[in-house]
Amino acid sequence: MELEFHHLQYIIPGNPYISYWHTALKQLLPDYQIDTPKRISGFLAQCMHESGKFLYTKENLNYRWQSLRKVFPKYFPTDDLAKQYEKQPEKIANRVYANRMGNGPEESGDGWKYCGRGLIQLTGLENYSWFAASISTPVDEVIEYTETFEGAAQSACWFWESNGLNIFADAGDVVSTTRRVNPGLLGLEERTKYYNYILQVLNM
Repeated sequence: MELEFHHLQYIIPGNPYISYWHTALKQLLPDYQIDTPKRISGFLAQCMHESGKFLYTKENLNYRWQSLRKVFPKYFPTDDLAKQYEKQPEKIANRVYANRMGNGPEESGDGWKYCGRGLIQLTGLENYSWFAASISTPVDEVIEYTETFEGAAQSACWFWESNGLNIFADAGDVVSTTRRVNPGLLGLEERTKYYNYILQVLNM
């Protein structure tokens, strides 16, 4: 099955970039075997949640200190510490993504350099490097590429394929799919709502 333009008109009505997303997705989805109603629905539902309905291709880390305490309690265990980082996205990224996913320590700047980008928020030097290798592109060029329509879509397709998510999609298992995208199952209710709606649209 191919994703048609009229499908996206129902899925993301009013999105100013709809024609660009359609061009990228129609080209890329078949390359990653995201080619059945369940697979397309599962994929788009996750992208919808992660990208704010296809409006953003870079992670928003402009948190107030209260939100830092709630979202990243492990990294901001006190109010005083959270206040030192409030509404400083680069500084926040360098702290919360330090020393994991292939990133160096906080002072390396890797957290910000490799923060979430693309429709499924590719994050961390390791993921960027693996994606870069899959398309034979230098990792530094991939950073900019993931903020383009094609790059944002392809990085999400790569993540989907490399995590074997078509298997869960075939089973209609939104919970297991979400767990691979976000281990904390953040936004599961919204992702499930999107999935059911998109599947309905594709089967019209």
